Amino acid sequence: MFIRWILSIVLNAVALIVVSQLFDSFQLEGFGAAVLASFILSILNVIIKPILIILTLPITVLSLGLFLFVINAITLMIAQGLMGSSFIIGGFGTALIAAVILAILNLLLNSLIKDSVKS
Repeated sequence: MFIRWILSIVLNAVALIVVSQLFDSFQLEGFGAAVLASFILSILNVIIKPILIILTLPITVLSLGLFLFVINAITLMIAQGLMGSSFIIGGFGTALIAAVILAILNLLLNSLIKDSVKS
């Protein structure tokens, strides 16, 4: 279980680096900052995200789950606020687009890892 969590943090860090290469307004100082951001995001996803989901459940249902991207963007902005100058997001719009791209990248990376583990 611990190995899976570490692997997910590293994969998320790789996804964060890819997103930082795509957008000028999404900046990370390096892979270490990406790993730290990924670690902070994992903690926020355990503590803050469930609270946000419960508080916004009606809107999430009405939007057919698309509001979850807004919640992911909020957690990205919180992580950016906690990290200071080593992780900078230019604005909420960038965080929202990054949340969508991160979800897609994490889905692809996790499916590649699961496929390689089964083989």
